[in-house]
Amino acid sequence: MRFKPQSMVEQTSDLTTRQQNILEELNNCADEISGQQLHRALIEGSYHIGLTTVYRHLRTLQQKGLVRCRNLPTGEALYSPVNRDEHHLTCVDCGRTLVLRSCPIKNIELPKAQTKDFELLFHTLEFFGLCKNCHQRQKGI
Repeated sequence: MRFKPQSMVEQTSDLTTRQQNILEELNNCADEISGQQLHRALIEGSYHIGLTTVYRHLRTLQQKGLVRCRNLPTGEALYSPVNRDEHHLTCVDCGRTLVLRSCPIKNIELPKAQTKDFELLFHTLEFFGLCKNCHQRQKGI
């Protein structure tokens, strides 16, 4: 089974106004954003919404396959729209992240027997290691 997400129009037709506002704000961000940063941006944009509501809608948008969440080694969660197909190299020491602009598994075929009862929405891919600076510091170089 090849991964084929629904069209964006199909996915966004049943969103609430607040969910549309959140998704629009995520699409306007140049990078991933935490729930708290997103909340601040919405408030600054004159949207009256609580932090708990932002997180609840982010979860709903994830379940609809429109938003992905990436958890850093620090425990912080970062959100981005799924249509921004970025993957990462992350340092487990300092948390520095490098973006992989192309997806190395984009055309992977998944076993049909294992995915027949599963609707695929999106995927994430992240590599963890030590950046050059942290590696040198740990080696005492």
